[in-house]
Amino acid sequence: MKRIIVNGTFDILHSGHLALLTYARSLGDHLVVAIDSDRRVKELKGVSRPVNTQAERQELLSNLRSVDEVRIFDSDLELVDIVAECAIMVKGSDYRNRPIVGSEVCPSIVFFERIDGFSTTEKIQSISRR
Repeated sequence: MKRIIVNGTFDILHSGHLALLTYARSLGDHLVVAIDSDRRVKELKGVSRPVNTQAERQELLSNLRSVDEVRIFDSDLELVDIVAECAIMVKGSDYRNRPIVGSEVCPSIVFFERIDGFSTTEKIQSISRR
């Protein structure tokens, strides 16, 4: 079985996320989505995040057709352990030429071209301005 991994916050699901997950699932037999813990999201994105708790994010993602498994990680080391179980890691194109946690244990990294206009941070800012 070829396991694929995508990781991220997935705080507010949008069409860009759905396109990424559908593409990633097409590359293998089993899609693992690794999501940052609530503590980690606050550390990375600020105290106003996450909008949805890790339990809510896990439930939403678990119910998508393309997703086979959702795992929560709280540190880079935990993410590396999850990545090590997978054959392919899919990252957004904005990660090209940047350090990628887990790249040293994953046989293949594939980049997904980000879709302009789909960003959780931009979505939250747009809602706040309304």
